[in-house]
Amino acid sequence: MKKPVLHSEFLLSLALTIVLTLTLTLTGTLASGLFHTTTAQQRSNDAPRVSPNASVSQTIGTTVVTVTYGRPSVKDREIYGGLVAFNAVWRAGANESTVVTVSDDIMIGENTLAAGSYSLFAIPGETNWSILFNADASQWGSYSYNADDNVLSFDTTSEDAAFMEQLTYYFEDVTENSATLWLHWADVRVPVAIRAMPGETGDE
Repeated sequence: MKKPVLHSEFLLSLALTIVLTLTLTLTGTLASGLFHTTTAQQRSNDAPRVSPNASVSQTIGTTVVTVTYGRPSVKDREIYGGLVAFNAVWRAGANESTVVTVSDDIMIGENTLAAGSYSLFAIPGETNWSILFNADASQWGSYSYNADDNVLSFDTTSEDAAFMEQLTYYFEDVTENSATLWLHWADVRVPVAIRAMPGETGDE
C-alpha cells in the first residue's frame, strides 16, 4: 500500500522541480530583457529638473529615429568656448548623455548605423564639429566616455542661427527617405544628415 504513496510523492517532487526550473529561466529572461531596454534610457522624471527631459522622434523611410536629451538653458552665459569647451567631448545635452535610438539600420551621412540605442556626443569647434555615436547608452554626461566604444563618427559644419535659449533637437527637410537632425542652442545649430537604407522607398 506504500508504493502508490511513494509514486505520488515522486511525481509531486518532479512537478515542483520542473515548475521551479521554468520559473527561474523565465525570471532570468525577463530580467535580461528588462535590463536591455532600460539601460538606454535612465532619465528620471521623479522631480522637476533645471534642465528638463525632452524627446523628439521622426520616421525616416520605415525607421523611427528618437532623440532623448536634457535641455539646458543659456541663462546669459557664454556657451561655445565657455560653458561648452572647444575641442573637448561634450554630452550634447544635460545630465545623462543624449541618447539616439533607431528602430532599424539607417544611414548617418555615408555610414551605416545599426539598429539600437547610442549615446550622442559632440566635439565642438568654432565651425567644424565632430559627432560621435557611442555604444554605451547608459552614461551620465561624458565623464565615463570611452572613444573605444564609438561605433560611428563624422565631421560636420555648424552655422549661425536665431537665438535659442534652451537646447533643442528637431528634424527639418523631411522627405520619405531622408531628414536633417539639428542640434540648436544659443546662436549656433549643427546638422546631422540621416537617410533610409538603400532600397527603401516611400509611398507613391
